[in-house]
Amino acid sequence: MFTYRIDEELSLKLLEDKDAERVFELTDGSRTYLKEWLPWLDYTKTVEDSRDFIRMSRKNYAENKTLNTGIVYKGEVVGLAGFNELAWANKTAKIGYWLGQDYQGHGIMTRVAEALTEISFGQLGMNRTEIRVATGNLKSRGIPERLGYTEEGTLRQVEWLYDHFVDHIVYGMLASEWKK
Repeated sequence: MFTYRIDEELSLKLLEDKDAERVFELTDGSRTYLKEWLPWLDYTKTVEDSRDFIRMSRKNYAENKTLNTGIVYKGEVVGLAGFNELAWANKTAKIGYWLGQDYQGHGIMTRVAEALTEISFGQLGMNRTEIRVATGNLKSRGIPERLGYTEEGTLRQVEWLYDHFVDHIVYGMLASEWKK
């Protein structure tokens, strides 16, 4: 099972069935907040939906396609982050993340994205790591910008959010650029 300690108060762990209630509670409690930028909230209406997501994530992890982890802060799951896609042929990883509303402002996600970038290049041997963010999501955009990712361009109307399309900015980091 995958676990990764970031620091004394923060780690990543592969989610298990027993985490479904907490993941759903966190999702449901932050639903309005998360719905502004994430398209999947209407598909997560019950604990069983969260359990299905965890099972699918574990299957995809076993098949080396993705790595979705729980963000554990001070012993409690407070969000999810990981690699939404591992493209082995092209040595590219795509990072995705979300954090419960009550856990914003503690630097959690910047530390998590930094750790995932390190895992991508150090453990997985990827050449490129991407983070895609809706253009209007300024808090989320700040994460790759703080970590030194390069803003590479805008994908127009790439994601449907309930009643409208949003553009995404693509941020990229190459292995040769990381930690220089």
